[in-house]
This record gives sequence, structure tokens and C-alpha cells, in this order.
Amino acid sequence: MRKITLFVCLVALCASAPALAQNAAPCSDERARQLDFWLGEWDLTWQGGEGTNEITRRFGDCVIEENFSGNMPAGLFIGHSVSVYSTALEQWRQTWVDSQGSYLVFTGGIGEDGVMRLRGESTLKPDGRTQDTRMSWLNVEGDSLDWHWEQSFDGGETWSMVWLIHYQRR
Repeated sequence: MRKITLFVCLVALCASAPALAQNAAPCSDERARQLDFWLGEWDLTWQGGEGTNEITRRFGDCVIEENFSGNMPAGLFIGHSVSVYSTALEQWRQTWVDSQGSYLVFTGGIGEDGVMRLRGESTLKPDGRTQDTRMSWLNVEGDSLDWHWEQSFDGGETWSMVWLIHYQRR
């Protein structure tokens, strides 16, 4: 009986091999490499603080994982994000969580101006206003870049700077 079970399992595995082979490189689209400039270990500085960020590829190189740690005026701030390129949607998607209980979702990609931007929307309490947020990676060089966090309260017509972080590769 064990031989028959083993044989059936092997046949099923072989039958599914062509389907697995078709999906062997789901993240091989060159657009899935658009955030590769961000990979690495970084020392961060901003007005009133400093920190570190480690960006790696995981899960068959399909997921970009971020581990952020920063000293803020209010104390240690820790955050984590995962980003993937969706070929079906032709855009990047990112989920961010942090030590302040935030859960944010962003989408976007490289714009006509050549800048990588991800944008999200959240509702502020207690007033219920909608806030658009966006992050942009600018001045990208081999060993440094600037990251901007901006907000808008008019649907993206105007933006104000919230946080500018300078990255320096370790």
C-alpha cells in the first residue's frame, strides 16, 4: 500500500511540474527590480534624529523587506514593510506596520519624471479627514539617497513635507 501511495504522489508531482515551471520565476519582470537601488544596510539621518534601515529581498526574490529603527524625540521607533511588484496591476504595493500601531498600504511606481513614488490614503481621527500620504525616493546615487514623506489634505493637489530622511550606505 505504501508503494502505491508513493507512486501516486510521484505521479501527481510530475504532473504538476509543468505548471510549477511556468511560475518558476514570477518576479523576473524587470519592473520587479525597480526598487533594487534601495537594497542594503543604511545609516539614516533627519532633522532631530538618526536610525538604520535594512532592506533585503526574500521569498524567491519576490518580496522586498524593510526593517527600520530610529531614535525619535518620543523614543525608539521601529517599523517594518513588505513590498512587491504586481505584474497584474503593473504597480508596486507596500504594507507598513510599526511600533506606534500604524498599518498603512501604498501603491505606485516610477512616474513620468523618473521618480519612484508610493501613495496611500488614511482617515484621521477624531475629525475623520482624509489624508493622502506619499513617499518618494530622490537623489538616488550608488551609496546615498533621500527619502521624502509628504502629506496632502486636498486629494493630492498640494503636498507638504513631513519627514525627509537621508540614507547613507553602510
